Amino acid sequence: MSGTSRTTSPTREAVSFTVAGARLAAWHYPGTDGSCVVMAGGFAVTKEPATDLFAARFNAAGFGVLAFDYRHLGESEGEPRQVMRVREQLADWQGAIDYAATLPGVDPARIAVWGFSATGGHIFQVAARNPRLAAAIAQTPNAGGMTAARAAMRFQTPAASLRLTARGVLDALGGRFGRAPLTVPLWADPGTVAVLTTPDVVDSQRALDPENKHAQDWRKEAAARSVLRLAAYRPGRAAARISCPLQVIVCADDKSAYPPAAIAAARRAKNAELVELPGGHYAPFLAAHEEAAEAQIKFLTRRLRSGH
Repeated sequence: MSGTSRTTSPTREAVSFTVAGARLAAWHYPGTDGSCVVMAGGFAVTKEPATDLFAARFNAAGFGVLAFDYRHLGESEGEPRQVMRVREQLADWQGAIDYAATLPGVDPARIAVWGFSATGGHIFQVAARNPRLAAAIAQTPNAGGMTAARAAMRFQTPAASLRLTARGVLDALGGRFGRAPLTVPLWADPGTVAVLTTPDVVDSQRALDPENKHAQDWRKEAAARSVLRLAAYRPGRAAARISCPLQVIVCADDKSAYPPAAIAAARRAKNAELVELPGGHYAPFLAAHEEAAEAQIKFLTRRLRSGH
């Protein structure tokens, strides 16, 4: 079955943990088998629209879940707001994994990590740094590289690309003097200064927040300085250092995350399973949701319950 059906809301509790003095907000879904899947949203996407759909599916299958907001985003602390720094986000991941191991009923040997889009790229780095993870899932990951950046920029006008770069440089300079971030929309039509103008962006709202429930909490913008950092980020290079089981989900028509880079990363990993689905960047939330969820639940079942 395909479509966007959402499962019944599971039982979850608001929790928090501290990284570098900042309180990070999270949802904990208690499981029944000692496992915990640690999850976070994509680039500047808060935990609810980013993880609710898959977290509910995982929890219904018996897995525990910890879904968190990065620093500077959503309900988590951190100033200035809407600034995404790779080093900080990787540290936030480490804090979340360490915290998950302390949750009631969680077996530290049964912790997995999940991310999509830009955070899917982080998964390569996070898994490489945490060889004791039981499993890792990178869904439509941005594995990085200039080829990937150029592929996305094919759907933007040269003038708007230059304006985005200029705004990023101005924002970075302003940040050095403590000025408030200059933000740009997460998505928009080509010719508009935005993080993405690829054909996939028309599905963003429908995939992540179809009922517009999170409009008050999810600021659909990011500091322009963060876009410059993302363009130079190449997390897929860490795949060769991953020792835990890895599942990489790619979509054939994904124009936002470059599928060849993700496929190459999966092939570099020692113990990777590549799942190829039809559709664009957000297909796992939409028409290909059942296929994606079933593949991920089967993978987690093998890795978190059978131990191999």
